[in-house]
Amino acid sequence: MNKNDHAAMQNHGLSGDQVMATMKKMTYRCIATAIAGAALSAIFSIHLQAGTIAPSAGPGSTMVTLEQIHHRLSAFNGPSVLDGSTNGIMDGYYDNTTLDTVEPDLVAANIRTGVVIFGITGTGTFTPPQNMVLIPAGEFVMGDALDNTSASLPLHTNYISAFYMDQYEVTKALWDEVKAFNGGNGYQYTNPGLGKATNHPVHTVNWYDVVKWCNARSEMEGLTPVYYTNENFTAVYKRDLLLSPYINWSANGYRLPTEAEWEKAARGGVSSKRFPWGNTIKHSDANYRSSASYAYDTSNTRDYHPIFYDLISPYTSPVGYFAPNGYGLYDMTGNVSEWCWDLYGSSYYSSSPSTDPNGPSSGSFRVVRGGDTSLAPNATVARRGKRNPIQTGGVRCARGL
Repeated sequence: MNKNDHAAMQNHGLSGDQVMATMKKMTYRCIATAIAGAALSAIFSIHLQAGTIAPSAGPGSTMVTLEQIHHRLSAFNGPSVLDGSTNGIMDGYYDNTTLDTVEPDLVAANIRTGVVIFGITGTGTFTPPQNMVLIPAGEFVMGDALDNTSASLPLHTNYISAFYMDQYEVTKALWDEVKAFNGGNGYQYTNPGLGKATNHPVHTVNWYDVVKWCNARSEMEGLTPVYYTNENFTAVYKRDLLLSPYINWSANGYRLPTEAEWEKAARGGVSSKRFPWGNTIKHSDANYRSSASYAYDTSNTRDYHPIFYDLISPYTSPVGYFAPNGYGLYDMTGNVSEWCWDLYGSSYYSSSPSTDPNGPSSGSFRVVRGGDTSLAPNATVARRGKRNPIQTGGVRCARGL
C-alpha cells in the first residue's frame, strides 16, 4: 500500500488499524498457468477511487494474456464486474462503502474459456482448448526492414486481440477425422488432402476446402461455425467455390487466422527478427531448403533437409519435430505453407487499420505464410506469399475468444 492509498482510505473514515486490516484482506495474488506453460502472475493492490474500491494491476511479462477477456468477479460480498482494459490493466469496482467488512477470501473470475482463481493464496489453471495456444492481446510491429522486401513494408504497429492458435499444423490424421465426420452432413471438397503419414501435415488442400473444413471441425466439436453463404449467418458454408464467404467473427468455431494474427503468433513474442528465434537459420531449426546464397542461412548441411529428403515431394517432417517458438507453436517456419483468411494486397500495409486488420476488401489471391520446404527467404516470419485460392497449401486453425 502506498501513501496515496493510505491517505485515501483514511479520508474515507477508516482508522489506521482498519486500513491495515482491510489491506491485508484485499491483497491478491493471481497465478494462472496457460497450457503452453507460461505463468501469469500479478500482485493486486487496492486503490480508492470516487468511493469505490478498485483492485488494479499492471501487466507483467505475460499478464497481458488476460487482456480483453470478459470476467465476472464474484466474491467481494456484493456484485461487481472485472473488465480487461486495452492496456492489459484489470480494474474491478466494489460498490459497498463498508470497506472494513469486505471478506474476499476467494474471488473467482469466470472466463468464457476457462477459470482463473483469485485469492490471497488461491491458484488456478487457465486452459485453452486442447492442442491450441492462447496468443496474448497486444501490439507488435508487423513487416520486415531487414531484407528490403517491398510487400513486407512499411513497418507498422498493429494491435491484435487475444485469440487461440493451433499448436501444430493440421495433420493428415485430423484432416481425415473431420472429413469422415462430414459424411451425411453436406460438405463437399475438391481436394482429398494428402500427407506422408498421419503425423505429418496435410497438404494439397485449396483455400475453399480449408474454409469448409474449418466449419466441419467446428460442427464436429459442437461449436458455432464461422463461415456462411449469407449475411444473416443462417446458411453454413459447406460446398462450392465461394471466393468471399460471410464471416461471423464472434462465432466460437474454427477459422483461418488473419495474416496479422499469423505473423504475431509466428514471432512468438520476438521483435525485429527474421525467424522466431533470431536472424539466422539452419537445419536444426526448421525443415526448409538450405542455400549458401543467403548469409543468414548458416546450416552445415545444404539443400533439402537431410533427414526428410526421401525423393518423394513434398519433403515434409512430422509436426512438432522442431522446437516451438515463444508462444509454444511448432513449425511456424518451413514444412508446409499455411493458408490465411486475407485477400492479398501488395500495398495493403500502407493503408491497413491498426487494430485487428483482416485484409483488403478485394483481390484475386489469398495469403499464405510460413514458407514450406523451399529456400530460407520464404520461411521468414514477415514473408508474404500469395496463391490463387484454387491452388493448394496446408492449414493451421485459429479461434476467437
